[in-house]
Amino acid sequence: MKITCALSDFDFDSRESDLDVILYARANKGCQGSIGSALKNEVQRKKLVPESRAWDFLSIALAVISADSAGHRNLSPDGWTRSFELTISVNDPEFWQDNVSILQDLLAFLTTDRWSLNFIDGGLLPTPPKSPVFPNEDSAALLSGGVDSLIGVIDLVADGKKPYTVSQKVAPDTDIQSYFAKEVGAGLNSFQANHNVRIPNKERPQSQRARSIIFMAYGVLVATSLKSYKEGNNVPLYVCENGFISINPSLTTNRVGSLSTRTTHPVVIGLLQQVLNNANLNVTIVNPYRHKTKGEMLKECKNQELMSSLIGKATSCGRILVNKVEGKYVHCGRCVPCMVRRSSFLAWKDDSDFTTYFYDDLSIQDAKHAGFDDVRSMLLAIADAKEQGIQRWLGASISSSLVEDKDKLAEMIKRGLGEIEGFLNYQGAE
Repeated sequence: MKITCALSDFDFDSRESDLDVILYARANKGCQGSIGSALKNEVQRKKLVPESRAWDFLSIALAVISADSAGHRNLSPDGWTRSFELTISVNDPEFWQDNVSILQDLLAFLTTDRWSLNFIDGGLLPTPPKSPVFPNEDSAALLSGGVDSLIGVIDLVADGKKPYTVSQKVAPDTDIQSYFAKEVGAGLNSFQANHNVRIPNKERPQSQRARSIIFMAYGVLVATSLKSYKEGNNVPLYVCENGFISINPSLTTNRVGSLSTRTTHPVVIGLLQQVLNNANLNVTIVNPYRHKTKGEMLKECKNQELMSSLIGKATSCGRILVNKVEGKYVHCGRCVPCMVRRSSFLAWKDDSDFTTYFYDDLSIQDAKHAGFDDVRSMLLAIADAKEQGIQRWLGASISSSLVEDKDKLAEMIKRGLGEIEGFLNYQGAE
């Protein structure tokens, strides 16, 4: 699929594309897509001044999100792997073309698709505001509305750090993100935005595989706007997620590729860091919990009182918009993120989980409970890991040369499976 992503004044007729996408503005024609208009406005409203290559990286991320939203796996030759040819307008096309192989490898690992990127002139670089704001925060931290990112900012503040939180607005987490930012410390400065992708005549694919790159792009944008960055300091971008979900090993041979998210996998972070380093963007991506299970994060949180008061509002479910109880969206209770959440609460405190789960009792032997695909896959994974040994069972999940701490990660995965096994035994799931 050929897609051209450029600003509204670009001569789209000069290129042959399957889809034209307007960056940072609304579409001029019904046949065009659009993305990023409100995002640009939010940066300008806050009077931030990101670096030129941070804007370029955001444009690349927006183009990737557009492609991911337009391409349907079931229309690909094998029903799975998609092929994209993206042309993207940036401020420094020569630099990005020189680094295209790293970007393509990153996207291929992230989405299990084939990517070909081409860069052209005409990127966005807004005129700085008359009275720019250079925030005094010492770091940026992604705040999703989930358990892990909440623990992350609580721990950062407990350690004396002052993070600027960065969030992708998404229902039903938008209000929760704002609430968490206000409740941690004396209140944290926050940047919230939505890419608002619009693709004409398309039903959005169920799997949004590339979503992590846009989160990272927001974080880089904010990090390069901070006073500390402008003074020549390296700024940490904290991406806090438990190690089990970061690796997210395929539970069975049938759960491969896009069924297992790779948002904070060490390979993704490693390749992305290479891009930032080559771009001379002094931002370091840090996941302090890469060797921790979710249960260990809960038990070791540095402000237990604050965490306990907030944690029940955090969202974990991968299907949160599917099930409702009394008119409110609730966790399904049976997907992999829900099982990891429930097992971590049990490992932390036996009676700590007051979350409403649509499928609460996984001991029920039917297709909606213990017989659900994710529950069956998890039970098989636990058995296979014991039989094969954790290293052999993990296989390709941590085999990349970009993963340097394989032994520590393997031991963490083993402990994570132990937490989930304890929960499933507690539930009586077989």
